[in-house]
Parts: sequence; C-alpha cells; structure tokens
Amino acid sequence: MRTRRSFLAGGAAGLALAATGVRAQGTPVPNYDLPPHLMPQEVRVGGNFAPGVVHVVPDEYALYWTLPGGRAIRYVVGIGRPGLYEPGEFFVGAKKRWPSWTPTPDMIDREPEKYAQYEDGMPGGLSNPLGAAALYLFTEERGDTFLRIHGTDDPSTIGIAVSNGCARLVNDQMVDLYNRVPEGSKVILYEKMRA
Repeated sequence: MRTRRSFLAGGAAGLALAATGVRAQGTPVPNYDLPPHLMPQEVRVGGNFAPGVVHVVPDEYALYWTLPGGRAIRYVVGIGRPGLYEPGEFFVGAKKRWPSWTPTPDMIDREPEKYAQYEDGMPGGLSNPLGAAALYLFTEERGDTFLRIHGTDDPSTIGIAVSNGCARLVNDQMVDLYNRVPEGSKVILYEKMRA
C-alpha cells in the first residue's frame, strides 16, 4: 500500500476554481475568503501515482486528486475526530449536488442533543451538513459506508479533526472537486500516523 510519505509535494502553484454559478434553490455558492495556505494548489507528488484517484492524508489535513505527470491538486480538508476516522480503500459509489442529509443512528446515539432533531432528515441547502455537493464512499463488501467527502459552509472546520468520519471542504472547493471526480473513482483514506 502506498504511504503518506509518498505525497511529499513541492512547487505549488495557485489553482483557479471552476465553481462559479453553482446554485441551490437559487442561492449561489459563495467563494470563501481563505488564507493562501487553505486554497487548492497544483503540486508535484512523489511516487508513481495513477491519475484519477482521490487520496486523503489525515496527518496533513489534505486531499489530493492525482493528475497525469506526477501532479495533483491539493485541497485542505477537515477530517474525522479521533476514533471516528476510518482509513481504507473505497470508491465513489454516488455523487450528489445539494444532497439531503440524515444523521446515522451512531451519530444520534453519541450526541442526541445535537442530532436527534434531524432523525427524519434535512433537505439540501447551504446550511445542510453535506453542503453543496458530496461524494459517497462505497466498498464492494459493505456498499454505502456512510462516509462522504462533502462541502461545508463553515471554513473554521477546515484543517482540523472535526467530523463524524467524513472529509470536508468548503463548498466552492467541493464543487470544484465534484466536477473533476467521476463516479467509480478510487478513494484512499490513509492511516493516521499521529494521535
């Protein structure tokens, strides 16, 4: 299995997002005013990585979408809190724009005061926890794992361990990633090396 060390990257160049004009019920996705280190960047990656694969490196709070020629687009992400991050190999089993959201039974059990009110679900929209778009992670054995790579309207949750297991990007960056990643793409969530 490839290691996170293979993803030592250098020579980053700014990357323009192709997320303009995306709307939810007539509401545009805002472009977030983020510091440069939280913006997507095209980087060089070590190793011989196939293009068209999503790599989530939790110790870097980074998601890489590999391109041909030893390059990748690096996004800064929020990841699962301790005990909730699940490493492994997955594939994108579904893609949804403005997805509805329902907390899992485990989420309701862990934090009923926060999630019980949504046990019947929440329609898609900017304030929905899945944001503007989501990639649904599946395995052959389990089918839908309930893990997602999704948007958020809260930039303060990027670059930290905050979620119930999913990886999250700010909405405009998630729309950019969504437009690049086809259904069926391989997704690797690497092991955490640091506590």
